[in-house]
Amino acid sequence: MLVMNEDLEGALKGYLKLLDEEEYFEAHEVLEEAWHPLRLKKHPLANLAKGFINGAIAFEHLKRDSKNADKKAKHVMESYERHIHLCSSDIQCFVLFETAKTKIEMLKSRHEKVFMS
Repeated sequence: MLVMNEDLEGALKGYLKLLDEEEYFEAHEVLEEAWHPLRLKKHPLANLAKGFINGAIAFEHLKRDSKNADKKAKHVMESYERHIHLCSSDIQCFVLFETAKTKIEMLKSRHEKVFMS
C-alpha cells in the first residue's frame, strides 16, 4: 500500500470547507496543489483528485454565470463522473473523499437543470 502524502488530507479538508463556503475556484486551487505531486508520481488517487478538482470548477462556471456556463460546467463535470468510481472504501482518505462526493452530488442536485438534462 502506498503511503499517503499528508498534504492530500489537508487539501481535502480545505476543499470541503471551501465547498461549504461556495468558494469553488479556491477549492479547486487547494486540491490542485496536492494533485500535482500525485500526478507526477502516477499515484492511484491522482485521477480521483482530478475529478474532484473539475467538480469544483463546474460550480465555479455556474457561480460566475459566464457565457456558456451550463455547457462548460457539464463538460468539466465529465471528469468527475469518469473518475468517481475510484472512490471506494479501500482507499486512503476515503472518508474525506466520500464526504466530497456527497457535497458534489448535493450541488449537482441544486443545479438539476444543468446536470440532469
